[in-house]
Amino acid sequence: MKKKFPLKGTKKLVMVSGGFDPIHPGHIRLFKEAKALGDKLVVVINNDNWIRAKKGHGFMSAKDRAEVISSFRHVDGVIISKHKRNPKDMSVCRELLKLKPNVFANGGDRNEKDAQNPKSYLYKDIKLCKKLGIEMFFNIGRGGKIRSSSALLKEYVKKNKSQRLKRSGKK
Repeated sequence: MKKKFPLKGTKKLVMVSGGFDPIHPGHIRLFKEAKALGDKLVVVINNDNWIRAKKGHGFMSAKDRAEVISSFRHVDGVIISKHKRNPKDMSVCRELLKLKPNVFANGGDRNEKDAQNPKSYLYKDIKLCKKLGIEMFFNIGRGGKIRSSSALLKEYVKKNKSQRLKRSGKK
C-alpha cells in the first residue's frame, strides 16, 4: 500500500489534505488538478480521530482510505495525519511543517474567504503557509464542490432506511 515518494530532486511539491471519507469523483478531480500544479503530489489523509471529531463517525478507516488513494495515478505519496483523540487543533500544520511543500492546494469546499475566519480549521494552515512562503490555491477540482462525502453518506443512509421500511411493510 505505501507508496515510496522520494522528495529529493522534487522541484515543486504539492500537498492536499482532507478526510476523503468516502472518496468520490470530486476528490479525484482535486488530485488531478493539484498534481498539475507541481512535480509530485502528496495527499494528507486526516486520521480517524479527525473524522470522528468532524462527523461523529467514519465510513472507512484512515488505513483503508490511504490504500485506495495511494493507488491513484496522480498521487505520489500518502500520509495519515497525527491528530490526537478529540483534537482541539483540526489543522494540518504538523504535516505542513514536516513536508514543507511548495504548494498547498485546497478543494472545492475550501475558499480563502472562509479560511480567514479564526474559527475555521484552515485558519492556522493559512497563517503557517504565509509564514513559510507556501503558495496556496483554493477551489481546486473543477469549479467547486460537486458533492460532499457527508452528503453522500446521508443520502445512502436515507435510501437504506427507506428500502428497509418497504421490505418490512412499514412506511
